[in-house]
Amino acid sequence: MERARIPPGQGVTKGWPLLHVGEVPSTPVAEWRLAVGGAVAHAFELDWPQILALPETELRADFHCVTGWSTLDNRWQGVALAELARRAGPEPTARFVRFADPQGYDTTVPLDRALAEGLLAHRHDGAPLAREHGGPLRAVVPGLYAWKSCKWVVRVEFLVREELGFWELRGYHNGADPWKEERLV
Repeated sequence: MERARIPPGQGVTKGWPLLHVGEVPSTPVAEWRLAVGGAVAHAFELDWPQILALPETELRADFHCVTGWSTLDNRWQGVALAELARRAGPEPTARFVRFADPQGYDTTVPLDRALAEGLLAHRHDGAPLAREHGGPLRAVVPGLYAWKSCKWVVRVEFLVREELGFWELRGYHNGADPWKEERLV
């Protein structure tokens, strides 16, 4: 039997609601930098033209917010996290990846999940990712609640030990599985 497409407690919304912590960063794209580091053989930093020069991946995925709305068939384009990992060379002991924005928001996901399907998106449904939705660059981790898909990513860090992120420290469930309704602990 095929699994339902909409997780329990979710409803499909038209449009794309705006929810975020803090202000929308106003850093010009020409000044945007992405740092990749942590438990890796080769830490590095990329500027915007270098990010756009990386091999591009397209991902179609549904998107589920912990507040109860879902959007279906989102078309994301950007850089697969696996590509960044290939360049950085995570240490064999690395088990998690942390995404962080310039304002102190962060979240951590299991490395195997992030490598299998994680993306740093700079386009959504064929257009540059709007600032209010995380542009110029946001993480997308399908199958987890949207708070695990950090907006305005400026740092990707490979970790040996899991660290709780912004919402997890405030009582959100670290698993973030919408099919299990892992909203709060």
